[in-house]
This record gives sequence, C-alpha cells and structure tokens, in this order.
Amino acid sequence: MTGFFKRAMWPILMLSCVGLNGCYAQAGNTDGKTPQNQAAAEITLSEAGLRQIPLTVTSGGISHSFTVELAKTTAEQARGLMFRTELAPDRGMIFPFTEVRMASFWMKNTVIPLDIIFVRSDGTIESIAANTTPYSLDPVPSGEPVSAVLELSGGRAAELGITPGDKVEWQQ
Repeated sequence: MTGFFKRAMWPILMLSCVGLNGCYAQAGNTDGKTPQNQAAAEITLSEAGLRQIPLTVTSGGISHSFTVELAKTTAEQARGLMFRTELAPDRGMIFPFTEVRMASFWMKNTVIPLDIIFVRSDGTIESIAANTTPYSLDPVPSGEPVSAVLELSGGRAAELGITPGDKVEWQQ
C-alpha cells in the first residue's frame, strides 16, 4: 500500500513543483531563473569542487588579480592543494579562518612549490613563505596571528613584487 501511494503521488508532486517554478517566472522575472538558479549560475566550482572567487593583491599601487579556490571547511583546508601537479600563475587558494590565530602549514603530499602568504585581519600581508619545498613535513608558521592564508604558485609573489604590508582583498 505504501509503495502504491508513493507511485501515485510522485507525478502530482512533480507537476506541483513545475507549476510553482512557472508561476515564479511569470511574476516579473523575465529570464525564467529562480533566485536559487541565479545564484548557482554565478558560482563557479574548481575541478576539486571548491567555489572559485576573485582575489586581488595590491602592491605598490598595482593590483594583481587572481581566481582562487575557497577552502572554508576543515576538510577542504586539510586537503588544500595536495596532489595538484600544476597551478596556473593567476590561480591559488585562500584559507579564511573563523577566528584570528597563529597558522602553520606544511607541504605533505603537495607536489608543487607554493608561496604561502599569511594575511592579517585588516587584509595586509603579515609574511610570505616563498617557494616552499614540495613534500616537506617541516612546519611553515605565521609570525603572528592571522585571519587567512593565501597560496600561490611558488615564486609568483616575488615575480609580481608582492611583499609584507601589501593588501589582499577577496569576496567573503
């Protein structure tokens, strides 16, 4: 009896959902997208399934634009850029923290060298660990409590003249 009820009600539920979406589109939304669809259309995901966002580093009056993966959860932050065999010059990963804290990273299972950039709560760069050694288990610590860490391809910060005190801004 329960299986029959589910089979009988399924088409009715589907038609109800379709009808609601149609009603929304007729209520002044000319592109036919619901707000959820519009938000989803604006979010792009990396191959690793992480949200990609724009990030800018301003150094000496020059802005450098990147598209970075947002590692927000503990699991995403633990994996970071491990196992990646390449990272384009305009790409990276940002690790925002919920609270300002001392940060320490390592390169376990990280195939490529990275610049690890520690970012204060005001968005300024506290320090840069340049060209970190792939696969190293040595800790790479911040010099003071930070609110985020940015990882770029190894040597990219020096190539662009990015130094401590420069400003990092991203969509939060």
